[in-house]
Amino acid sequence: MKAIVLEQPGKFSLRDTPTPNIIEEHEALVRVHRVGICGTDLHAYEGTQPFFSYPRVLGHELAVEIMALGSGVQSSDFAIGDLCAINPYLECGTCIACRRSRPNACVHLQVIGVHRDGGMSQYMSIPAKKLQRAPELGLEAIALVEMFSVGAHAVRRPEIDVASTVLVIGAGPIGLGTMQFARLRGAQVIAMDVNLTRLNFCREQLGIHHTIDARDKPLEQLQEILNGELPTAVFDATGNARSMINAFRYVAHGGELTFVGISKEDISFSNPHFHSREMTLFASRNATDDDFAWVIDSLTTGIIQVDGWVTHRATPEALIAEFDTWLKPETAVIKAMLSF
Repeated sequence: MKAIVLEQPGKFSLRDTPTPNIIEEHEALVRVHRVGICGTDLHAYEGTQPFFSYPRVLGHELAVEIMALGSGVQSSDFAIGDLCAINPYLECGTCIACRRSRPNACVHLQVIGVHRDGGMSQYMSIPAKKLQRAPELGLEAIALVEMFSVGAHAVRRPEIDVASTVLVIGAGPIGLGTMQFARLRGAQVIAMDVNLTRLNFCREQLGIHHTIDARDKPLEQLQEILNGELPTAVFDATGNARSMINAFRYVAHGGELTFVGISKEDISFSNPHFHSREMTLFASRNATDDDFAWVIDSLTTGIIQVDGWVTHRATPEALIAEFDTWLKPETAVIKAMLSF
């Protein structure tokens, strides 16, 4: 089978590797049809992704088809030919986080495509419990489920409701998903980015009325939009340390700041500023099965639309040739998709 391997930062290779067998009784053998390319993959290519080692098969935003099931998998749960998304977060099940129903923050967490080889291959074995059936969705929509689930999980961290004013910093795919699910909670949403193409996408595709160019006095723009006040909830989905530090300035008194992105750098802030606002700071890591279920239901019912999201498509050979161009703002990538 074909597999794309990131040998080292900036270098992919296309290998012919053996097709895996089902090793454990509770596993499934799946054929990979689509792989969404996310910021984790881009950062791994750049060499700036934490928790990463090389060589690695990337890919955790997956649309797969079940080809075979282990003897311990209940036939009532899955069938050969089912189309599924994958929850790529492999928890230990016994640590303090897992015991407190927080498997997404497992002490020993292994993420497919990060800590172990992922889905940029034609076939893979996966614990069946990590499959999420999506029978009514197309392949590209299924491959977007994990991405949306990260945003959905972020929105569930603070208190978001119809009274909330929400600023999402970073209009990449994770930030865009966060905007979508904050709106589902009834919040007024404002988008901030330095990329005008992405801000235009927010307005035209997502219906976000207020967008802010982060290079042009963003604090003043925010206060103008909110009649002199600041957002009650701020999400930073950039993974950029400077942006994350600046995000503290945008939170209202009594408000909440959630870091959806991750940076290798230390994040510092003014304690008097933080304390005087009685601000709450959250980290949001990965997603849970409940988040996946919310996303699949939202996509299936049409509450969340994905038209226009996939802007770039590639075969394995084309991905290797074109991947570095997807890092450039002028390429105007919203979401790139690999097809096997």
